[in-house]
Amino acid sequence: MNDFYYTNRRRIRANQHIRELAAHVQLNHKEFIQPLFLDENISTQTPLSSLHEINSDTLTSLLQQMENDLQNGISKFLLFPVPAKKSERNFDYNFIINGLREIRKKFGNTVWVAADLCLCAYTSHGHCGILNAARNKVSNDESVKELARYALQLAKAGADCIAPSDMMDGRISAIRDILNENQLDDIAIMSYSAKFSSQFYGPFRDACKSTPGNNCSIHDRKSYQASPFNKNDAILSTIRDIEEGADIVMVKPALPYLDVVHELSEAVKWPLAAYHVSGEYQSIELLAQNNIIERDKAHVEIWTSLKRAGATIIISYAARHAKEWIEKIEY
Repeated sequence: MNDFYYTNRRRIRANQHIRELAAHVQLNHKEFIQPLFLDENISTQTPLSSLHEINSDTLTSLLQQMENDLQNGISKFLLFPVPAKKSERNFDYNFIINGLREIRKKFGNTVWVAADLCLCAYTSHGHCGILNAARNKVSNDESVKELARYALQLAKAGADCIAPSDMMDGRISAIRDILNENQLDDIAIMSYSAKFSSQFYGPFRDACKSTPGNNCSIHDRKSYQASPFNKNDAILSTIRDIEEGADIVMVKPALPYLDVVHELSEAVKWPLAAYHVSGEYQSIELLAQNNIIERDKAHVEIWTSLKRAGATIIISYAARHAKEWIEKIEY
């Protein structure tokens, strides 16, 4: 008996049909979330120079964009506000609150909206929380109190989910408590639980006008975002956030941290989002614009790697193309 016949793997690669049958990763556009930017500083929809095909939106253009995305099969969104006014504290959230109310008024329950929760777009210094008097440290507890206050307003305005991206300690517990105390216990929390201090956020910071370091002595977010050199910190932070009441947890960025995605998928068995962030997205777009790769196939390949690692949810700037691109996958 020839052992070759028992070790030949090429039979399950022979054609499209058997490759489909043998595939253990299946993509579904219903698992995707599309980020959106609602910008108070503009009067018309404005393309973002550092994020190909992504725009800053007025409320009017945002509603139209969401309508278009719905027609393309995307009903889940992650909403980022870009307010006109920046300050140190006593922040005014009326702009995003009005936006959420209008979204709910137009779409009802046909869309699911996660409202990003952070102070970086509101602060004059660009950090994700309130600075101490010496302006050399983000004050964790003061920031958590403000984030909880903000979360309550977002939930009352119509957010389906609060998505804290600030990485302050204890904020999940504080948000869960204030929501429950106000009979909003059905509002989900999607925690940026394993958010790393990364070089891949640049285009996003341009969009949100939130680069840290203005008029203060701390010019990065390493003191509150996870270190790329400390996976265990991200794992333990995620477990803590689940214990405090997070309904969905997240790894951000996605590709450099596939090992974290996989380890968390095995350890916690919890809804797990992988955020393919702005720098990762734009890298593919630039390669495609220079005819070095095929755009749709490259994004699909990345999404497949996220699913293969264990992600159950994918946040992608190309999510609005997911249904179209997935349907024409060549296995």
